[in-house]
Order: sequence, then C-alpha cells, then structure tokens
Amino acid sequence: MNAFLEPRKAGLKNAVSIIRLFFGIRITKQWGIVLKAILMISPLALWGGCKAHVSEKPIGAPVEIKVPLGLPPIPIPADNLPTAETISLGRRLFYDKKLSKDNSLACATCHNPKRGFTDGLELSRGVGGMIGIRNAPTVVNAAYLPLQFWDGRAISLEEQAASPIADPVEMNQTHEVSVTKLSADPVYKTMLLKAFGSEEMTIGRVEKALACFERTILSGNSAFDRYQFGGDKKALTPSQIRGLAIFSDPQKGNCTTCHTIDAKYALFTDGKFHNIGEGVGDDGDFNDVGRYHETKMNADKGAFKTPTLRNIANTGPYMHDGSLKTLKEVVDFYAGGGNSNPYLDKNIRAIKLSGQDRTDLVQFLMSLTGEMPPNVGPPKQE
Repeated sequence: MNAFLEPRKAGLKNAVSIIRLFFGIRITKQWGIVLKAILMISPLALWGGCKAHVSEKPIGAPVEIKVPLGLPPIPIPADNLPTAETISLGRRLFYDKKLSKDNSLACATCHNPKRGFTDGLELSRGVGGMIGIRNAPTVVNAAYLPLQFWDGRAISLEEQAASPIADPVEMNQTHEVSVTKLSADPVYKTMLLKAFGSEEMTIGRVEKALACFERTILSGNSAFDRYQFGGDKKALTPSQIRGLAIFSDPQKGNCTTCHTIDAKYALFTDGKFHNIGEGVGDDGDFNDVGRYHETKMNADKGAFKTPTLRNIANTGPYMHDGSLKTLKEVVDFYAGGGNSNPYLDKNIRAIKLSGQDRTDLVQFLMSLTGEMPPNVGPPKQE
C-alpha cells in the first residue's frame, strides 16, 4: 500500500505548489491539508505524478556473450546486462515493421543480415521512399564503438536504438505511437513480463532490448584472424599476406593508424573521426559537415567515424555517402591522398602503390570476412 501512496503524495505536493505559483495564494498548513484531500480525487493529482514508475532494468540472469577469435570482450553497461529474455525481445523488435509509420520498415530494412547488416544502397531509404543523407553503416561489431552513427551523435547503443524510429527521414514514427502499437501485441506482453517483470512497453525498454540484441551481432574468426591470432599461417593466400604487409606499413598503406590491429585482437577501427577528403566539393566546402554538426569545432568539418573493415567485402557501397562502389575504388582513393581541404587529416597523403600492391590490398580486405552467430537472423513468427 505504501508503494502505491508514495507517488500519489509526490503528485499532491506538486499540485499544491502549482496552485501557489499560478494563483499567488498563501496556503496555511490547515488549508494545505484540505487541498490535498480534495486533490486526492481530482485529475490534477493524477497529472502531478500518481503513476508508478515502470522499471527498465532487466530481471533475468545475465548471460555471457561469447566473442569469436579476433575480438576482445564486449563492453557492457552495468544497467543493461544482457539476458536471454532481453536479447530475444530485442531480436523481435529489430525485425518488426510496426516501428515505422506505415509498417513498411524495420531496423533490419537498412541493416539487412543478407547484406552484412547494411542495405546495399548508396543512401538509405526511409518511409515513403524518402532518401536519407548517408549510407547505412553496418551494425556488426557496433558493440565496441564508443560513439554511434557516422557523426557520433549517440553515446551508446541504447541511445542509438530509438533514434531512427522518430527520424522523419527514416521510420518517421513518434515513440509514443510506437509504444502504443507494440503494446497491442500480446506476444510482446509475455516477452516483457519475462524480460522486465511487467507487461508495460516503454521506449526505454525498447532501447535496452534492441541494444542487448545488437551486442550479439559479432563477426570474427575470419581467415585473417586464423592467420594473425590462431597461428594458422596457411589461412591467407600469398597475395593476402602481401596485402597485410602493405596495410600495416607506415611507409605504404599506413592503414592501421585508423583501422587498428592490436596484439591480441583487431577491431579495424579506432572509433574516432577523421577528415579523409571524401565528399568535399570543388569549392572546398562539404555538403555534409559530419562530426562538426555535433561539436561545432572547425577541426571536425568533414570528419566521419572510422568504419570497421570487418566483412567489408559484403557492405558496399563505401564511405559515408556511398560514393565509392568497389574496394578497388576505395584503395585508389586513398592512394591518391583523398581530396585536399583545410581540415584534411594529417595522416592522409598520396602513396605510391603499384597495380599489384592495390590488388594485394583488395585481396587482404577480402580476408576480413568472418563468421556470424547463428541467432541474429529473423526470429520465428509466433
């Protein structure tokens, strides 16, 4: 009973304070008691906060997300430890088109497992065929990134998860409408009860469940991993071994400056933002200012997050605007030193690569295609 009354007490206190503020009435202790009695049955008390808080903390036993060869342990926030129930819920949400205004798009529309969790388009399409401004990045291994989106505007997978739902150029549906639509599905009520302890759907629960599922979308154990970390020196072809050497050589590719390879694992991204000269116009300006949109720092103009190179053979077209269609075009672009502009990253410079060097680099990139876990595709319909 006390648990029920506490939020009502808070609501009554707020309501009395509002009356003081708006009407300038001096309320004595005795009149305060009378007012609270009246407000106990008034809509104002309800508006003041009588609804109990819905917990968004998972209740199940945390489960370990096993990582494949070549990847480090996953960073996981303490308030959203993955459980079998939240992962299952997130998986269903990821493939549910009810999250879009006209029920035509799901998260998986732009992050399709058959296309390396991208959409294969130059620029993503939203509800009604609306054309976005950027290429859809893969969600594979996104669990390791300190910031999400090309411009880093979300600080976690949880924060990222619900953003496209309300974006007018993407799924174009308010969070309130999404919650209402999902709440009408009896399957979700059962899943929510198991995952969070009650049947209520909230956007916070959507975010946490989606993030839990997305942390399981991992890829490793590629031919490169078996060669580099597994001790199998026959896992790469001679061309791929030469490509790895060029990739790592500071005097040649110098690629590992941003696409990192560590002693025991390789994320192939530093998670930072760099201006590589891609997308700059003839006038030296950028149609898309990238990270600058968030920081308003001139040094960030035209800078975008370093994408992972894992499974890169399956995630074209490339760059934030999808302007480069093949891996050969990407290698040629970097060999040319990008496009000159005042904010070009200091590590971008023209490099001398022979035709064989370029072929070897492309072959090495092909070796980064890894295995995917078995339970990240569409769930069975219930």
